[in-house]
Amino acid sequence: MFSLKFLDEISNLYQCHCSLCQKATGSSSCSSFVVGIDGIKWISGRKNITSFTKENGFQSDFCKTCGSPVTNKMSIGEYIWVPAGLLEGNAGISIVAQIHLNSKASWEVELENQMTYLDSPSNIEQFILSLKKSKK
Repeated sequence: MFSLKFLDEISNLYQCHCSLCQKATGSSSCSSFVVGIDGIKWISGRKNITSFTKENGFQSDFCKTCGSPVTNKMSIGEYIWVPAGLLEGNAGISIVAQIHLNSKASWEVELENQMTYLDSPSNIEQFILSLKKSKK
C-alpha cells in the first residue's frame, strides 16, 4: 500500500483513449489529472512501487502490493499524470477533455461538451491550463 499528498491544486480530468492506456488500465480509457513535477509528496509506500516499461519507452508504475496504478512523469514537460482513482471522496472535479480518440474502442460512446483531440494535444501547456478548474 502507499499514500500520497497532493501539493498542487487538482485540475479537472481528461480521459486518454490511446491503446497503451487501454492496456494499462484494462478499460476503454484512463481518467487522469495533471500536476507539476513537484505537485505530489509520497507519504508512505514508495518502496512498494514498481514499473513496467515497454520497448517504446512507455512506462506504467503501479503498487506491487495492491496493483493500483500510480503517478507517472509525462513524456513532455515537467508534469506528472495522476490516475483519478487515487483521489479520495468527491474532489469537485469533472471530465472536461478526451484525447487520442483515433484509438478509442469501437463500442465507446463519445461524450458531449468536452474538448476532444484525435491524438495528443499539440500544446501541452495550453492543454494543462484548460484542465484547471474554473473559480466560482
